[in-house]
Amino acid sequence: MAEQTTPIDSAGPPPGDPAPGIPAPPAAGDRQVIRDALGVGIAVGLSGFAFGATAAGAGLTVAQACALSLLVFTGASQFALVGALAAGGNPFTAAAGAFFLGARNAFYGLRLSQLLALPRAARPLAAHWAIDESSAVALAQRGRRHTRLGFFVTGATLYVLWNVTTLLGALGAEAIGDTGAWGLDAAGPAVFLALLAPMVRTARERVTAAAAVLLGLGLLPVLPGGVPVLVAALAAPAVLWAEGRRRPRPSEESPR
Repeated sequence: MAEQTTPIDSAGPPPGDPAPGIPAPPAAGDRQVIRDALGVGIAVGLSGFAFGATAAGAGLTVAQACALSLLVFTGASQFALVGALAAGGNPFTAAAGAFFLGARNAFYGLRLSQLLALPRAARPLAAHWAIDESSAVALAQRGRRHTRLGFFVTGATLYVLWNVTTLLGALGAEAIGDTGAWGLDAAGPAVFLALLAPMVRTARERVTAAAAVLLGLGLLPVLPGGVPVLVAALAAPAVLWAEGRRRPRPSEESPR
């Protein structure tokens, strides 16, 4: 009986594709990380137009708006600051609200410092770029090489584009004069809500957001500008406390 053999496909895998079971070359993985990082950096960096216009509408000069983007470089805090100033809030109160909002970046740094393991000379730059977007891209990667690549490509793209669009937005708002007449005074809150909305996913987060809105709006007529935003932050511990009160204590659970 003749031995049957399985025909071999001499064509092999398509050109450029790795054979089954063989991992893709490092260059292919690098290209994917760079593509993702550029997409995030460009998409978010374009919102600098709105910040520049909002800052000009709040009474900041072009130089002040650009200095905020260069030195602060955390969009949510910058929008919170100029939003409070536009509402007539005290500058110190507005700065305090922006500071507490930006404090979350310190927690990103604690995690990223272990994953990136950067030389001492590179840490100040990395600390300045440790924001939501660069941290998200970096934490999504596997391996230190891709983590560093994702972090720095996202950070560099976003930093350059954010500052360029801030300048252009501020110059444009200054050129048209009254930003309120064009509705640009609403750009800051609109962008801020667009950044916040995707983060509100669970029922607890929705309740916290609703409580913060009620606190902020309810206290707006009776407190100075900027203070209701700080008070609204109390919604988070209040919801956690209420949730803890609803949970049955171990001693109250029925025996099995």
